[in-house]
Amino acid sequence: MRKAKPKKRQILPDPVFGDVKVTRFVNHLMYDGKKNIAFDIFYSALESVKAKLPNEEKSALEIWKAALDNITPQVEVKSRRVGGATFQVPTEIRPDRKESISMKNLIIFARKRGGKTMADKLSAEIVDAFNNQGGAFKRKEDMHRMAEANRAFAHFRF
Repeated sequence: MRKAKPKKRQILPDPVFGDVKVTRFVNHLMYDGKKNIAFDIFYSALESVKAKLPNEEKSALEIWKAALDNITPQVEVKSRRVGGATFQVPTEIRPDRKESISMKNLIIFARKRGGKTMADKLSAEIVDAFNNQGGAFKRKEDMHRMAEANRAFAHFRF
């Protein structure tokens, strides 16, 4: 490569929980640099999650982290061209990319849901992901199924 690799930016922890993961999620959630609005949406979604699962002994933040873990994929397929044919090659995912994919999937499927506000949609998707259901969990299952189906091409790894 000709250019030097860009430096990783330092992400500050969020003001309420002091967690960098929350800030990363809010950065994915944010539109047009409206970070305060994104933080409001996220915090109200966590309050709504706590209201929806009152008999759960975990805090809302722990429920959110468990939901993210439930929808985090381990493998993905990448297209690789070998001799005129394109193969879907299953590959392991880097840890930072795993986290990013799971956050983006949660937000994408929350936006597609029906609901009044984005906080309601996000809280419903978090509860579904916590219970191993919903669109984001289905996306993870589909990714794993694709990788399993194309396991024969694993020797074409990059």
